[in-house]
Formats: sequence, structure tokens, C-alpha cells
Amino acid sequence: MQTIFIQVKCDLGQAYRVADEAIDVDHVSEVYSTSGHYDLMMKCYLADDADIGRFVNESIQTLPGVRDTFTIITFKAFG
Repeated sequence: MQTIFIQVKCDLGQAYRVADEAIDVDHVSEVYSTSGHYDLMMKCYLADDADIGRFVNESIQTLPGVRDTFTIITFKAFG
């Protein structure tokens, strides 16, 4: 299992709508609102052989109201 975080910039006024839709996407575990350059952060668990780029491109970037994404690929969880 691989864990990724996706930071999402939304169209103005669309963060809550995007969050509501994103939480229903397969493999999205948690969605947080954030401050700063991005509006949301999504924690996702993918199979080891999953294509991360395809998942982000087809499952997250296509959600209505998503303007931009920044994907963080993790290596090891501590604790």
C-alpha cells in the first residue's frame, strides 16, 4: 500500500463542494481544509502497483471545481 497526499487548489467558493465529492472517491481516505496556497489536502491509499499519475489525473483533477493539484508521494510512516 502506498500513501500519497494531494493538495488541491479550488475555484473560488468551491472548496466545500470539492471536499464533499472527493471524500466519496475510491482510495481517498481523508480530506482536510488548509490555509495557504492550496485549499484542501487529501490523504489517499493506493495499491503498490497503482499508477499515481493516472489516479490523480482521472479521479481528482476531473472533479468539478478543481483548479490545480500538487501531489506528495510518501516513503515511510513513522510511529
